[in-house]
Amino acid sequence: MRPQGITKTIDLGDGRPITIETGVLAKQADGSVTVRMGDVILLATVVATKEAREGIDFLPLQVEYREKFSAAGRFPGGFFKREARPSDHEVLTSRLVDRALRPLFPDDFHGDTQVMITLMSTDKKNHSDSLACLAGAAALAVSDIPFGGPVSEVRVARINGQFMINPDMDESTQADIDLIVAATEHDILMVEGEMKEVQESEMIEAIKLAHEAIKVHCRVLNELSAAVPKSQVKRSYQHENKNEELEKKIFDFCYQRYYDLAMKPSSKEERSANFSQVKEDCLATLSEEELADKSMLNRYFKKAQKKAVRNVVLDNGVRLDGRKPTDIRPIWCEVDVLPGTHGSAVFTRGETQAINMLTLGSSLDEQTIDLATRKGSENFLLHYNFPPFSTGEVRPIRGVGRREVGHGNLAQRALKPVIPQGEANPYTIRLNCDILESNGSSSMATVCSGTLALMDAGVKITAPVSGIAMGMISDGSRHAILSDILGDEDFLGDMDFKVTGTAKGITATQMDMKVDGLPYEVLAQALEQARQGRLHILDEMLKTLDKPREDYKPHAPRIVTFDVPKESIGPIIGPGGRVIQEIQAETGAQISIDEVDGRGIVEIASENKASIDAAVSRVKAIAFPPQADVGATYTGKVKTIMPYGAFVEVVPGTDGLLHVSELDWKRVENVEDVLKEGEMVEFQVIGKDPRTGKLKLSRKVLLPKPEGWVERPQNGDRRERRDRGDRDDRPRREHSRPGREPRRED
Repeated sequence: MRPQGITKTIDLGDGRPITIETGVLAKQADGSVTVRMGDVILLATVVATKEAREGIDFLPLQVEYREKFSAAGRFPGGFFKREARPSDHEVLTSRLVDRALRPLFPDDFHGDTQVMITLMSTDKKNHSDSLACLAGAAALAVSDIPFGGPVSEVRVARINGQFMINPDMDESTQADIDLIVAATEHDILMVEGEMKEVQESEMIEAIKLAHEAIKVHCRVLNELSAAVPKSQVKRSYQHENKNEELEKKIFDFCYQRYYDLAMKPSSKEERSANFSQVKEDCLATLSEEELADKSMLNRYFKKAQKKAVRNVVLDNGVRLDGRKPTDIRPIWCEVDVLPGTHGSAVFTRGETQAINMLTLGSSLDEQTIDLATRKGSENFLLHYNFPPFSTGEVRPIRGVGRREVGHGNLAQRALKPVIPQGEANPYTIRLNCDILESNGSSSMATVCSGTLALMDAGVKITAPVSGIAMGMISDGSRHAILSDILGDEDFLGDMDFKVTGTAKGITATQMDMKVDGLPYEVLAQALEQARQGRLHILDEMLKTLDKPREDYKPHAPRIVTFDVPKESIGPIIGPGGRVIQEIQAETGAQISIDEVDGRGIVEIASENKASIDAAVSRVKAIAFPPQADVGATYTGKVKTIMPYGAFVEVVPGTDGLLHVSELDWKRVENVEDVLKEGEMVEFQVIGKDPRTGKLKLSRKVLLPKPEGWVERPQNGDRRERRDRGDRDDRPRREHSRPGREPRRED
């Protein structure tokens, strides 16, 4: 018998209620729920260890979002037919949930915690990623794990001037604002999304609307938690040792020293060395007993350092490198730095440096998208790489990490709105960015270098894009908004806020809050300061290259696209792809053809103009075949050899029969003695078979007649060769037939 679960419903008045049920599935987890909207069903579970691992001084949180292909009634692609490593979409959704949940766990809770969210069913209409955080937060709400929720996320989009909460997949494609917002009932925690050059005030309006919907989610989560007895008594834990006397001793020794050092401008290396020296000097004053718990010591040193640096900013408006809050670090840029690429650029801002390499390809290079909820392709790719040398570290390379996927996705979303579409851009574009130095906001350096690489390649972007990372330090009564933050300021601050855009408006954003309470007035101030900062950065970029180059690089592929009739697609491809492969092999061009809106779209790419021209001529001759004229001379390829002759291509798509009797004036016993398959032969069209409509061809009419050749009609148009000296002296035979007179000679 099915157990009696506990169910709660969220109703936002849009006719799409969300139901949350617990107590039925996965009951051995610390918390488990199913969340349903339409036919989208997510199973979310959470499990946390009661004890922390030795030496762990942080929260080891794993958030795993996975989509089952079975949810959509599909088999996974590939050989093994089972779900493999998570897709970028799953990684990005996991990150969205992680960034919303992580700040709400107690600072001293270090138990290994795993939140797993699985798409079990989908209607291929409603977005599942916008429900993932709600599902994870609900699982925590019904558990005994310490957590400062409830929290939830929604997608907010503006479509045709109207804002919508959790629009469906079709509606989302029409949005000019598409954001995921996470919040508690009182505070905004996380914002991420893309926009089409919108104003700061429009973005704030979208966030406010999303927050109102999230408040409803949170109230229902509180009701759900209250209905589950287990969740009413949170587990006790002791994951950190505490020694208030030692904490005060370290603070008294280090605070002023840290404060004085923070007042003096320094580089990343100098600063690290100076702070480390203060720590070493303090450690030398401690007893063996006080030195025993290294994790506790590190925590107290970090706390003293953080307070000192933050107070320097709030007290004096001075930052670690000597800048004022609104100052941007020095910038230099260079383009066309890698001659072998189709476009390249270096962007350096302070101690952060990115090199971006651009490659132009055809539609055959598009990224195939094969997810449980979506199939399609992508013709603009951006890949972000963060090698260890960029921070002076040594670590093994284990493939692309979640951080790299997330940073690359943000930069891609920032640039995507300005990439020309349709006939204005026949290319598949890939930007490959390597971070060469890192001290704050490498993702924004990726955006800036990407813009320059696009313009260097000659891609006609609609507007250049720049990006800036903002920070905030607040003590509750005072706050400082910091432009172009350093890595240390990101770690020590209360907000990491990245904004990208053109001179006209915002194209993408990512915000993470680390403290409760961000008034909308402060958010508006941060956005305005960010606007001024990114416009300054944009001006610096445009000093290097202010518009796309007039033409592509000489070695970049050229692409020609044109329409052909739908019924021509089959003949162009040929049986088993034989025709199109043959044209590619002979011309050296790359050809692709697709059906779009009842017409064929042909794309031909090559680095060689002659190659493109030859391929275009061949394809168009098939799609728009010229008429073969009787009496005209052609040169065509021998397609097939038969015992009675050869089939030869007269014009592309039209073959004719070159009979064995038309190969030469002399008798030909074996066709292959004269012709080989694949070779080119010159011939003349001499007629058309009235029964089959096949063209009749002749090679011998273009050859000189042998000496002594005499033609005489026989059996219609048949001709014979006669040698006068031999045949006239030869005795003739008489044939008698029943009912007829013997034939006589005159």
